[in-house]
Amino acid sequence: MKKRCLWAKDEPNTTYHDEEWGAPQHDDQKLFEFLILEGAQAGLSWTTILKRREGYRKAFSNFDAKKVSKYTQKHVEKLLQDESIIRNKLKIHSAINNAKEFLKIQSEFGSFDNYLWGFVNHNPIKNKFKKLSDLPASTEISEKLSKDLKKRGFNFVGPTICYALMQAIGMVNDHTSDCFLYKK
Repeated sequence: MKKRCLWAKDEPNTTYHDEEWGAPQHDDQKLFEFLILEGAQAGLSWTTILKRREGYRKAFSNFDAKKVSKYTQKHVEKLLQDESIIRNKLKIHSAINNAKEFLKIQSEFGSFDNYLWGFVNHNPIKNKFKKLSDLPASTEISEKLSKDLKKRGFNFVGPTICYALMQAIGMVNDHTSDCFLYKK
């Protein structure tokens, strides 16, 4: 039996933990997906979002930022009726807005990956937490990232959301030291 981080005790969390969480991600489309999903999670559990992930993929054009950036009020109205996602008007508008800002960063930095990973000098930070309660909700780096994203016009990108994004895409390795993925 594999020893996992304590939060990964059931599906869909176990599969997400084993296959994605904390693994360095550099594909811009996947980075956009995590940006949107982390924003959607605000005030909710990650399990709630994981269970709706396929709905989000379908509703948000498989996280194609160019397509999402062109969504109109008609799209918003349709999304507000879509039970496969979180039907929160602010979060839906945020996803569309963030798609537009995402494209600007891609243009400025060559990729969102270059921009995002620059906050950790393009190398994952490997933390050494022994238990789940040791993990911070935010860090100095996530606060800097949040501040810069907000300055650029992004929404739903507070320091806690940014830290969750950093964990999800492997900018930080927050697997607890007893987890089988910690050394990987």
